[in-house]
Amino acid sequence: MTTTAQAPDTPTAQLLPAEQRHEAELAFLAAHDTGPRPPGWRLTPRAVVTFLCGSDGEALKLAKAQPDVPDKLVIVRKFVGERALVERCVVTLAGERGLLLVGEPGTAKSMLSELLAAAVCGTSRLTVQGTAGTTEDAFRYGWNYALLLAQGPTPQALVDSPVLAAMRSGRVARVEEITRCLPEVQDALVSILSDRHMSVPELTGTPEGSVPAVPGFTVIATANLRDRGVSEMSAALKRRFNFETIDPISDADAETELVRRQARASVQRAGAAYAVDDAVLEVLVTAFRDLRTGRSSEGWDVERPGTVMSTAEAVQVTAALGIASAYLPGGDILDLLPGHLLGVVRKDDPQDHARLLGYWDGPVRRRAEQGSATWRRLWDLRETLR
Repeated sequence: MTTTAQAPDTPTAQLLPAEQRHEAELAFLAAHDTGPRPPGWRLTPRAVVTFLCGSDGEALKLAKAQPDVPDKLVIVRKFVGERALVERCVVTLAGERGLLLVGEPGTAKSMLSELLAAAVCGTSRLTVQGTAGTTEDAFRYGWNYALLLAQGPTPQALVDSPVLAAMRSGRVARVEEITRCLPEVQDALVSILSDRHMSVPELTGTPEGSVPAVPGFTVIATANLRDRGVSEMSAALKRRFNFETIDPISDADAETELVRRQARASVQRAGAAYAVDDAVLEVLVTAFRDLRTGRSSEGWDVERPGTVMSTAEAVQVTAALGIASAYLPGGDILDLLPGHLLGVVRKDDPQDHARLLGYWDGPVRRRAEQGSATWRRLWDLRETLR
């Protein structure tokens, strides 16, 4: 039997973590590749790469039947990017070194981080969300104050942070938007990543006074290259990480397929059937790519807006069109596209409104003049942008 892994029919949450969404694939790959694993790893490094990059449509076969595991399975590609980048990330984690994924917003850094953690250690939920209000306790530990008042500082009163929990169990801790944290908070990771233990001064003299990192522990962090309110990382902390830059998807067909797949899943979670026409999707992705790169596929210059026209935003717009088509039918779904594009473009700079109009007066008009019916309809909708 050859199957493709699917999400559960009746999910118990709006969005399940990666280890639950892809539970069947992870179980299959664990049985399929029985080669050596780094300490604490659920899969071999080779299987982790396959999990992220897929099996190229090929049905992998088990050498020996396993209970509750299919004999054959097609592994779906989940990360659209260079396989070499994924391999470098896996090697970094196998060496128990910190991994920092950097790039513009919406380039799937968080998704890659989540998938890697799920494949390596079986959970992606040991996560710290970095903000300007994140304190050092989020990386170290806190206290159950009721027990602290009743018993004083005891191991029972200690509340592990996600990082400390990962250290105790030899798993991967994730830090989202690390550069949103204040520098002094970020630097709590320096000693953790170098000394591989965490001191608890309040418990000095007890076994809990110093918590060592179990083999397999490491940290995956993400950081946006273009964002407000970021804090520069110290040189000491940078040296504890291997940096990998996640670029926007270069292949238009691959991006279109990714947007289609993720938008379909979003629309289905909303209880509707996905019905965005391929012609509309192609126009949407083309517009995002033109505005993102500052140049159309024909070579025409485009004034880039200040906001990031990311693939993630394209997914959200496509999902919105699909949900509108399902629940508020009436008219051509393409008629809704200019308004959604304007909503994306105007997030940062009011002048981006004029840049979007310039895009309409440039590539949209030219494509309409070349005879494309879809772009002609889009050109006719220019007045809706005013």
